[in-house]
Amino acid sequence: MPFITYLSGLLTAQMLSDDQLISGVEIRCEEKGRCPSTCHLCRRPGKEQLSPTPVLLEINRVVPLYTLIQDNGTKEAFKSALMSSYWCSGKGDVIDDWCRCDLSAFDASGLPNCSPLPQPVLRLSPAVEPSSTVVSLEWVDVQPAIGTKVSDYILQHKKVDEYTDTDLYTGEFLSFADDLLSGLGTSCVAAGRSHGEVPEVSIYSVIFKCLEPDGLYKFTLYAVDTRGRHSELSTVTLRTACPLVDDNKAEEIADKIYNLYNGYTSGKEQQTAYNTLMEVSASMLFRVQHHYDSHYEKFGDFVWRSEDELGPRKAHLILRRLEKVSSHCSSLLRSAYIQSRVDTVPYLFCRSEEVRPVGMVWYSVLKDTKITCEEKMVSMARNTYGESKGR
Repeated sequence: MPFITYLSGLLTAQMLSDDQLISGVEIRCEEKGRCPSTCHLCRRPGKEQLSPTPVLLEINRVVPLYTLIQDNGTKEAFKSALMSSYWCSGKGDVIDDWCRCDLSAFDASGLPNCSPLPQPVLRLSPAVEPSSTVVSLEWVDVQPAIGTKVSDYILQHKKVDEYTDTDLYTGEFLSFADDLLSGLGTSCVAAGRSHGEVPEVSIYSVIFKCLEPDGLYKFTLYAVDTRGRHSELSTVTLRTACPLVDDNKAEEIADKIYNLYNGYTSGKEQQTAYNTLMEVSASMLFRVQHHYDSHYEKFGDFVWRSEDELGPRKAHLILRRLEKVSSHCSSLLRSAYIQSRVDTVPYLFCRSEEVRPVGMVWYSVLKDTKITCEEKMVSMARNTYGESKGR
């Protein structure tokens, strides 16, 4: 039977039984377009007119399927089966807001696993743009309304570079409940909890305020339920913004170095130039070189003049520091103009009002933890790069 014929028959039955309307079902059919002439499956023998193309019906009311069943015994059995399939993977029964697993639904460790532990999705907080030292991350609570209960989230962060063996260096692990909400963490990390568009949905956040500029960081998150199971990992890898540079000061240093190099350079002037260049950061040194070569390259570029005035050894000690600047930041530091600005961004700082008992962590539900939150402000200095001033 063609689908459109089935719908038409169902609609006719609906119209003929006005006294006993089918609960939750409303059907409206209309013809929109036709099957393409190239489709031989759409041709109906003996008729020139092609079959109309079925159109998805509009849903005007959502009701559970089991409410369409009239028999109470069948309705309860169908409801129980649907609830088990949706919340307990079909391997247990829903009791209040948890799953009672069947005997066959236990893992190798002897823990019931019929209620799945969803994977949290770690992401950058859209309200806080990362800076050279500050990064804010957030995730939506994955605890379902029925089934497994989340007791904690474990967040791992580590800096990744070519000098670090990522297999040996595990970074730092932070427990959201035991380290951050309890106040045992440092002043460089703060935890928050807020609500999304739906009040029942919690959003957890962590802000890192003491990261290194131009550093590649890897953040990993997983959930832990009240039985000790771990969810799948969620990972975010990012590079912090380039280090701050004072462009006016960099230009002043470039002028100072030129004046020290110009003419006869005494031992005192050589030492002053060397100390000045070694005291600034690698990014500032890169910008000093940029200004020096922009203004005075006709008298010899920065590298050649440093080797000539300070000698190969001291010049090498200075110039090797430029290797610390990444290729991304070095391209930005060649911009015509660099301006600085300071943004003040709010963030949530939350603390737990209760002490979680030692040894009972797995039996505490994180969502039920009473916390006190306050809004704080963090200053985030940034550089803006451009080819003209004020842009």
